[in-house]
Amino acid sequence: MSNPSQNRRVRTAVLISGRGSNMSALLAAAAGEDFPANIVLVATNRPDARGITTAQEAGIATEIVDHKPFGRDREAFEQTLDARLRAHGIELICLAGFMRILTPWFVERWLGKLINIHPSLLPSFPGTDTHARALEAGVRLHGCTVHFVEPEVDAGPIIAQAAVPVLSGDTPDILSQRILVQEHLLYPRALALVAGGAVRMEGRRVITKAHTDTTPANLAMAVPSF
Repeated sequence: MSNPSQNRRVRTAVLISGRGSNMSALLAAAAGEDFPANIVLVATNRPDARGITTAQEAGIATEIVDHKPFGRDREAFEQTLDARLRAHGIELICLAGFMRILTPWFVERWLGKLINIHPSLLPSFPGTDTHARALEAGVRLHGCTVHFVEPEVDAGPIIAQAAVPVLSGDTPDILSQRILVQEHLLYPRALALVAGGAVRMEGRRVITKAHTDTTPANLAMAVPSF
């Protein structure tokens, strides 16, 4: 697969399983002609995913690859998904609430071209129920992370993070909604870094292109005031 070029918009797919709120934020950002990623496909593993309707209304091509007929054969499902992605000429993939654990087969095929947003400040709280676990642990800062995907879940090199203070009286739902606002700001900016060639994955590290005005350092800790 060729490397993304700064001279053209990178053909990008967004994978979802539900309402696609982060997908909507990405689509809004990519509507600008100067945005380096061109989102040409939204795909889902769930035929009832509400985000598919949103994408279709925005004029984006969609693909539905229902995982259920494949049973426990995750790789067979991913082979079908991979074929659909390649048929659309996809160069970069954003996971946005895609509720499937990807096999090493798929991840290795898209290594360095596959990014995800996770609702915690990784490496803290990988996996699910991040907001409840953060509150139980008594942390003072919580947030979200955009990272390259590796075979190990929620463990890939970090591209960008945003943090919010944990406030007294927070519940998992209240904290989730405050962090979601930051997710919608962070993910488009991180996608722009990757698609624009400002950052790339090299081994276990994120490499920043020299002399760029938009670097991961600018996105490292965005802490709103409350």
